[in-house]
Amino acid sequence: MNIALPALVVFALLLPGFIARARIKRAERTSLDYSPFGQVATEAVLWAGVLHALWLSGAALFCGRHLQPDLLLGLIVSDAASQARAVAAVASQSGWIAAYFGSLLLFASIVPTLARAAVIRWRLDHAGAPLSPLLRFHGAPWYYLLTGADFAPGEEPDCVAVSAVVNIAGTPWIYMGILDDFFLDPEGRLDRMVLEQVMRRPLEADKTPDMVDDLDRFYVVDGDYFVLRYAETVTLNVEYIKLRPAA
Repeated sequence: MNIALPALVVFALLLPGFIARARIKRAERTSLDYSPFGQVATEAVLWAGVLHALWLSGAALFCGRHLQPDLLLGLIVSDAASQARAVAAVASQSGWIAAYFGSLLLFASIVPTLARAAVIRWRLDHAGAPLSPLLRFHGAPWYYLLTGADFAPGEEPDCVAVSAVVNIAGTPWIYMGILDDFFLDPEGRLDRMVLEQVMRRPLEADKTPDMVDDLDRFYVVDGDYFVLRYAETVTLNVEYIKLRPAA
């Protein structure tokens, strides 16, 4: 118990910070977070410190309960007698402690998630926004590229057009369509894109600088949705389209 109890106490104290950090981020990699351990630990400790400061202040203000540093130190020291006395004192206040950590974990799970939704909804992280360096989702590059999230509110594109060169039987073809959705693999790499209104043409029939747009160069692909695997593409072009009212 001399080893396990201090570790368990430290884990319980830092857990809200790790939960809040994970819930407020938008990361495209889901298999494993390869962020440097120092960065992860620092962010989690900062989150935990802020949350505990808020909760301790609220407990003192509304419930008249105050932090007892002697009990906390007694739980994490290696002296068995001190640990036993601290455990007995904590057991007598188990209801308050359970309510403290239960509400704190619930807050750490819900509020950062709502904050992330607010950042996305009002585009507080777009390039050039005052709080962009702080609120930007640095682990989600495909999100910014394929959704147009880097545009300011009111300037966002109405749709995103994708052009991809695909090698079919040794012949390169250009596929063009309106992006409906995209999916990533567990490593955060682009896996496939779902396109609408897809057309294709051989790359050799691509337009030259002195050629005007000619829709006859395109072959319409039948179907409502076209799934394009990113692994089969040679190059990818993204165009943001802003529609204008008809005259």
